[in-house]
Amino acid sequence: MRFASIGSGSRGNATLVEWESGLLLVDCGFTIKATEQRMSALGKTPADLSAIVVTHEHSDHIKGVGPLARKYDIPVYMTPGTYNSKNLGRIPSLRFIEGHAAFELAGLGVLPVAVPHDAREPAQFIFNDGRHRLGVLTDLGSITPHIETSYDNCDALVLEANHDPAMLASGPYPPSLKQRVGGLWGHLSNQQTAGLLQRLDRDKLQHLVVAHISQKNNSEDLARSVLQGVSDTIGNVIYACQDQGFDWLEIV
Repeated sequence: MRFASIGSGSRGNATLVEWESGLLLVDCGFTIKATEQRMSALGKTPADLSAIVVTHEHSDHIKGVGPLARKYDIPVYMTPGTYNSKNLGRIPSLRFIEGHAAFELAGLGVLPVAVPHDAREPAQFIFNDGRHRLGVLTDLGSITPHIETSYDNCDALVLEANHDPAMLASGPYPPSLKQRVGGLWGHLSNQQTAGLLQRLDRDKLQHLVVAHISQKNNSEDLARSVLQGVSDTIGNVIYACQDQGFDWLEIV
């Protein structure tokens, strides 16, 4: 199994996961043209996709889902709450999922994990190809015991470190948006992410991708300084960016 990103941040998110018998896209917050161009840089095309799996309805995650699914006739998996929160237009093959019920997609085990975020029925995901576990965990404001249990013992992890609290407090956002981002249903701070990593069993963790870093309320340097102590024991640590995402990472 391997994974890559075509972009990670408040202006668009999409993560590719490839296994022996398929390729899926987690979210699509880009236009069709941008998605095609970004996937091409990774040696793929939307025609290669087995499915699109959606975490929630915010535009930086769902903007391109309907158009891409219609153009390339791609099955889409999402919770009923996510689907009913937006007018996505016609979805050629819509598959409803539950926030706690695992399902299989062309030989890949997919476990949705319900998370606290200001969306209708958000879910993050853990992917299992029978040998390795890849966790994708972004867009949540707080860590629940269920999340900690679910994401323990991953072989690779894409994990949000969205904001620095001091930078958010003094930044350009209006007070209501600052409260939303920093609240229990918003996004993880660098410190929350470091705390989660400290509590997880990291013995098997080959790759850590620090993702969804805010361009206005955080920086790679700030995130790195907070996470450095806990991430030093991990073999490969990548900081994803908005424009390039990150290149293919193989889980061995």
